[in-house]
Amino acid sequence: MPPILLAVDKTYPKGLMWFRRDLRVDDNAALYRALRACRQVLCVFVFDKAILDALPTADRRVEFIRESLVELEAELRALGGGLIVRHAVAAQEIPALARELEVQAVFANRDDEPDALERDAKVFGALANAGVTFHTYKDSTVFDRDEVMTKTGQPYTVFTPYKRAWLAKLDAFFLKSYPVRNHADALAPSPQGWGDPVPTLHEIGFEKTNLSALEIPTGTSGAGKLFEDFFERIDRYDEARNFPAVRGPSYMGIHLRFGTVSIRQMASLSHQLSLQGNTGAATWLSELIWREFYFQILAHFPHVHKGGESKSFRPEYDKIQWHHGKHADQLFDAWCNGRTGYPLVDAAMLQINQSGYMHNRLRMVAASFLCKDLGLDWRRGEAYFALHLNDFELASNNGGWQWASSSGCDAQPYFRIFNPVTQSERFDPEGKFIRRYLPQLAGLSNTAIHAPWLASPVELEAADIKLGETYPKPVVDHAEAREKTLQRYGVARAKALQK
Repeated sequence: MPPILLAVDKTYPKGLMWFRRDLRVDDNAALYRALRACRQVLCVFVFDKAILDALPTADRRVEFIRESLVELEAELRALGGGLIVRHAVAAQEIPALARELEVQAVFANRDDEPDALERDAKVFGALANAGVTFHTYKDSTVFDRDEVMTKTGQPYTVFTPYKRAWLAKLDAFFLKSYPVRNHADALAPSPQGWGDPVPTLHEIGFEKTNLSALEIPTGTSGAGKLFEDFFERIDRYDEARNFPAVRGPSYMGIHLRFGTVSIRQMASLSHQLSLQGNTGAATWLSELIWREFYFQILAHFPHVHKGGESKSFRPEYDKIQWHHGKHADQLFDAWCNGRTGYPLVDAAMLQINQSGYMHNRLRMVAASFLCKDLGLDWRRGEAYFALHLNDFELASNNGGWQWASSSGCDAQPYFRIFNPVTQSERFDPEGKFIRRYLPQLAGLSNTAIHAPWLASPVELEAADIKLGETYPKPVVDHAEAREKTLQRYGVARAKALQK
């Protein structure tokens, strides 16, 4: 990680603000510091080929970024600045731009994901060799990796005491907004010949997705609309969040991921409401703290994802003998395509495939089903979610999958195995969510829809359902799978104890 350097007012004649996962003007830590430290500030965003080249040509996240950049560029221009947009390898392009633009410093907000840290180390070295300083700042979390520690200076590995310490440390200083617009006069327009419009998706090798049809709002304006809507129903969040058929979640995940909203703003508002006794706001704030908990786990225990490979936080669970081979691949394919025969699991997978979003309760159900019903390695599911989730963040995704598979820190016990039918009956009691994604089951009663294989032949015929044809039979028996899982985990734990 590049060292944290302090820049005082107008230290540099010219600086470069490098936007990454912080696609907004207001309350942007690095932009504020750049404007304070430089007499002139130029702005840049790089569509990084090192990331994009591995993605499918239709990726909602890339389209979201592109649309958000259009809004960001217009806002910067209205303030007297501009936005240079490049499609290149960022680790090479930023030092080259710094040289061509003759800047003395580059400013960016920190990204603590392993690949980003490696990239930034390369940029730091190249800039240092050219005599250019590289300043990075905290912006995507309220607290940095080392700001919430135990009394002995160790990182927390259990959420509840981490949350308690997080809340105890929280004060106005950590939630204070950066007044960017007060210093916007330092923004400089892009030099002549550098101010091309934000490239189209086609120009960077991508194609349009169904993002607009899904009505996923982009940019800071979209984040504002979503947050305003959520703010009106946040008091019901603690109850509504578990039911996928109702509008319970905030849907702010993708905006958090790409920084079109300030984490400080969201934490501040939810904290204020929680202090007033709003249980919904307190529950949502707890979700934001979970996110930071997983961020600091990844930072302090990098073995959980290193070199592109995930490993269990608890090493003994890497000894588990997961189901593998041709049949395992068939089960994984059924899970991916919503063909397991368990309606809630299938509806969840169809939701992510069609929209890039999956309700949080269903993420837990689908993940548990993959690991503990199908007996498949959790890393297969982790990679699938990473590819398909609009709001994918490495730390949260890794942490969530390790929680579901019981291999992580503060995870659910290995013997806690979600029953997909019980979960369906409890959290989609009228089958509304299932019917939305599996209309072929619409004719079943609210009782039978959770387990069609238990429906009578008469009811199946009346609903025009032929198991194995119009809807699959269950690929596994849950009771049998549960026993196999207990045995699978028990063997791994026994081996660990023998050492």
